[in-house]
Formats: sequence, structure tokens, C-alpha cells
Amino acid sequence: MAIAEMATVAPAALELRQIKKRYGDLSVLKNLEMNVEEGEIYGFLGRNGAGKSTALRIIMGITRADGGDIHLFGQSVAPNDPEPRQQIGYVAQEQHFYDWMTAPRLGRFVSGFYPSWDENEFRRLLHVLEVPTDRKILGFSGGMHTKLALCLALATKPKLLLLDEPTAGMDAVARREFIDIVRDDAVRSHRTTVFSSHLIDEVEMAADKVGILDNGVMRFEGSLQTLQQSVKRLIQIEPNTETANELPVLNTDILSDRVDRGFRELTVQYSAGEAEQPVADGWRAEQPSLEEIFVAMVSKPLRL
Repeated sequence: MAIAEMATVAPAALELRQIKKRYGDLSVLKNLEMNVEEGEIYGFLGRNGAGKSTALRIIMGITRADGGDIHLFGQSVAPNDPEPRQQIGYVAQEQHFYDWMTAPRLGRFVSGFYPSWDENEFRRLLHVLEVPTDRKILGFSGGMHTKLALCLALATKPKLLLLDEPTAGMDAVARREFIDIVRDDAVRSHRTTVFSSHLIDEVEMAADKVGILDNGVMRFEGSLQTLQQSVKRLIQIEPNTETANELPVLNTDILSDRVDRGFRELTVQYSAGEAEQPVADGWRAEQPSLEEIFVAMVSKPLRL
């Protein structure tokens, strides 16, 4: 009798397990769990100060975690080991270049640190992103600095690309162009990409999967479709003082609880695996937008 072979499951491109980070009395990351599959575009959402940049800096080895483990393509990564991190391209939130250099000159300088450097790809990206090659970086705008940083990161042919709030300071047109380029490159190169943002529209444009970080804790991780299906807004249409404090559904987490013109409104999230239930009489269910869901998740709940 033939013995059936078990299918092998490819390891995740990036795993964070129980990552902790404190600065004095301030706990920035609290047992952070994160899972990014190979080839995914992962939108890392959170308010400013939620801990997104700290998490990315820990992955890069710039900041040292106080606890937890990092796994990159199935291999554990030590805090002070730069070798596995050569597989990562990183665009920081703030760029620090030698202002007296031109973009091509900076590329020649950076290339010496990466055996996988592709000069032809670097030149192609400079052209595609319309980065000037004949003047010093000193005169570049903030958005142009970010585009140059992306050219440098992609020219190293990374398996994983990390982008920390890359569109900060860009206008609406430049933001859309930048996200389109990142998305198209990820698809063309089958590159795993993680980009942090506090803007839900950026994530909607590009991400296959989203992680929502709030106060150092991952509040949700999954597809945008799953996120939208798991959250509903419940609106009271027939006030009833006898049942005013009763919930119209069970087995849900309350994300927000407010009163609008005398009628109670709840934003609720169904537990994992819990099917959506009919609401009680006197209530109706609506589908909030993704932006409304994000705001409800990361805002302090009100109990009225």
C-alpha cells in the first residue's frame, strides 16, 4: 500500500512572535504577533505612535527588542546578525543621504554593501520614478528623497521590502503613483512587501492582507474582506427604555458605543468563526466603510 506524502507548507516570509519593547515606563510593543506570507502585500495600519516604526526597526536590527523572536523565510534571526537582513530592502520614514552626492553617485556608494546589487535595475528605476540624475540630492523634495530610497532598496533585489510610512509628505497624486509602483513591482517580482500607513485608502489600493496595530497590540490580522465582514454597525430605530442597556446581538466585541440624536449606535466585531446573527427587534444593521472600521478599532471606546 502506497503511503501518501504529506504536503509541505512553505514557511512565512516574516513572522514576529511575542515581540516586546519598552522605553522606560512606556510599553511600545506588547507581545506583538505578525505573520506575512511570501508574495503578499501587507498593509501595516495604525495611528501615529502605535508602534509601527518600532516594529519595522526591530525587524531591521536597528532597534533591539526586549523579548520575542523574528523568523525570516523560516529561519530565526538573531538581533545582531546582519546577514539574513541582506534579504530585506528598507525605506525608512525619514531619509538621511549625503546631500553633496547625485543619485547615481549614491547608488555606486550603496552598491558596495550589497552583493546582489543590480545597477541596470537601479538606473531603470531612477528613470521610471523620474529621479533627477544630474543634480545634487541637496535640492530634492521630501517626496523625491523617498523615491530615491525606493530605487536604492529595490536595486538590492530584496526578497522582502519594508516601507515605513513611505508617502508621508507627498501630495495625493504622488501618493497614488508611489503606491501603484510598489504594487506593480510586488506583482511583477513576486516580492513580499510590508508597508506601514495610517491611511486606509492606501491599504485599499494595494494590500492583500492588513494588520491593525493599536497601542502596541495587533487588533486584527487578515484580508480586508474578512475585516469588513466581521464588523457591523447596529443602529437603534425604536427606542425602548426597558432594554436600553441590552445588546442587540451576542458574542461580539463592542468597538464603539455612542448616541446620535437620541438613538444608540454600536459598532461591533464578531468573534473569530462566529457567524453574523440577526439583530434584535428595534435595531437595524449597516455595513460601515473600511475607514470607519479602522477608526472604531483604534479609537477609545465610549460607554454612554
